[in-house]
Formats: sequence, structure tokens, C-alpha cells
Amino acid sequence: MSDPATAAGSLAGRRAVVITASTRASQGVYPDKGGALIVETLRTWGADVADATVVPDAGIAEALSAALEERPDLLVTTGGTGISPTDRTPEATAPLLDRVVPGIAEAIRAAGVDGGVPTAMLSRGLAGVAGRTLVVNLPGSTGGVRDALAVLETVLGHALSQLAGGDH
Repeated sequence: MSDPATAAGSLAGRRAVVITASTRASQGVYPDKGGALIVETLRTWGADVADATVVPDAGIAEALSAALEERPDLLVTTGGTGISPTDRTPEATAPLLDRVVPGIAEAIRAAGVDGGVPTAMLSRGLAGVAGRTLVVNLPGSTGGVRDALAVLETVLGHALSQLAGGDH
């Protein structure tokens, strides 16, 4: 990632919510590293963000709806974007979006593949707008989260400014 000081000002005063979809992490089988990494990074960039909410894969739809009721500027999920039978984050996200922003999800997948992880193309994560909230689904692996954050760092400030009514 580039210098965090560059992105820090871009999210100052912005509220963000992070949700981890992981049945095993929600049961305490292992810690939620991906959500924690997203929270730490967003805080470094100046966002106001609580610790990640960790839910089982089956609870992602309810968690997304509850988070959107808070009307954050940014809602980031991690996990549940693959092709296993329990991965349901894109299906839970899609009906909540007013507009899809496919370029973000495409850039995240491309960054993973370009970084030497061919399985990144299996991610089905979405990105879009729900009201005035930018919603982005990230993969569940910490490597996938790092790749995605590097992509998001380049565009989040501008995207959130536009959603708040800023000029191009």
C-alpha cells in the first residue's frame, strides 16, 4: 500500500462499518484477522470505525441490513465471497444496492490475480451504493484483504466525496 498519510485525510470525518462473515470466527475457532486489518487500516486513514462485527455466514443478510440502518459513509465486508456452499455475502448484498459499481470489485479481483493469486478470480464480491453508503465486499483471506485495501486506498476518498455530493 502507499503511504497511509496520503489516504488519512481522505477518510477524515467519515463513518465506516466493518462486518466479517465467518462461521468459524464467530464461534471462536480462530480470530477475525481480516476484519481487524480493515478496521486498523480505515482508522489509519482517518475513518471513525468501531471494531468489526463478526457473524456466521448465515447471518450476513441481517448484519448488512442493520449496518445500513446506521447510514455509514462506508460499509466493508470480508468473507463469504467465494464459491463454497455457505458463501452468501454477494447474494445478501445485491438486493440492498441501489447502484452497482462493478469497477471496484473488478479492480480488487485483478489486483489479486496480478499479485500472483489466480484463485482471486473466484471471488464474487460486489461493490455498490446503498443510499449514500458505499458498500464493498472483500475476500475473507488476509492476503485478499490487503490486496483489496491497496485498491481501495486509491479511490475511497474520491468515491465518498462524490456520494456526499462533491464535484468530480
